Amino acid sequence: MSGPEDRVRRALGEAPADLLIDRLATELARAYGITRTELYQVDYRLAVLLPLGDGEPITSPGHPAWRCFDHQEPVVSEGTGWFPVGMRGERRGVLRLSPLPAGPAALRELDAMATALGHELAAVTASTDVYVTARRDRRLTLAAEMQWELLPGRSRIRPSFRLAGQLEPAYAVRGDSFDWSDDGRRLWLSVINGSGEGVAASMLTSLAIHALRNARRAELTLADQAALADQAIYALHRGEQYLSALLLELDLASGAMTVVDAGSPRLLLLREGEVSEQVLEKQFPLGMFEATDYRAQQFQLRRGDRLFVVSDGVVDATARQIRYGETALDRFLRRTGPMEPLDAVRSLIGDLRAFVAGDLIDDAVAVCLDWLGPQP
Repeated sequence: MSGPEDRVRRALGEAPADLLIDRLATELARAYGITRTELYQVDYRLAVLLPLGDGEPITSPGHPAWRCFDHQEPVVSEGTGWFPVGMRGERRGVLRLSPLPAGPAALRELDAMATALGHELAAVTASTDVYVTARRDRRLTLAAEMQWELLPGRSRIRPSFRLAGQLEPAYAVRGDSFDWSDDGRRLWLSVINGSGEGVAASMLTSLAIHALRNARRAELTLADQAALADQAIYALHRGEQYLSALLLELDLASGAMTVVDAGSPRLLLLREGEVSEQVLEKQFPLGMFEATDYRAQQFQLRRGDRLFVVSDGVVDATARQIRYGETALDRFLRRTGPMEPLDAVRSLIGDLRAFVAGDLIDDAVAVCLDWLGPQP
């Protein structure tokens, strides 16, 4: 006879896309006597945990739900259990369960079931709007809707690297974006510093991202990937519209980083507690001129290095705030050392919002990459 974990996985796999939580609740009640099963998803700003049903949003940083989300481990408080929901480093939210069964074995099983739920949520997102709609506490602009649909995710964890990115203003972002992919041997990362306004900016960024993906999947070199995207944008806009991009390719075995700087966002290195800007060869933005010849350069990462890629929106926001400034930005980046990448970019964007007293005026993208060293 199969155990409760197997039955839960089977029930989730067979459930209609919109009824995952209902079927999960039925199985948990049968196996553990749990009478309350609720999913809370983190919103686009990483600022509030929103219930799928009729519960109250959770904003207090000290709440057990946030402790669970931040530390990615179960939290038990006053007979209620909070379990992280996500997959492959992508944090989706938390699962609230009560009353909890006794014993550490049951907690481990419930933790595994919450992870299984994360995988199923990822699998059904393309076929239902139920979970996507519940993740927003306000309406997204059309441009922002396009940008979030374009992303590969918001965080990624593998044995040799950790990676996360965030867009701001989350509900009204226009042209800034990022993309990544890995094959176990290499990691590709592109960060777009968009231009223009509204839907036009999102369409330009979408063209660039898809052109870069097409070139990457054709196994072109990084410089040729930039050239193909450059040609695609120029062919459509004849130099009247263009955008800046930073393309990176990391060899996961050696830490060798290949870079193409197409008028790019800034690349900052945090190494042994010190922040420095990586000097790059500035080249023309994508689509500015016809048939630009891009050149790649290389530098070497060390085990434990952290890279930040920040767009003009981050730099300009700090420049407008004398109290903050570039020196304070460096101090903040140093303080992110013990944080996970997603917490680091969330804190950076949150800090910027606090200093400008609201959402940023300009688009901003922040991406954080840790290279953990070669893995067996």
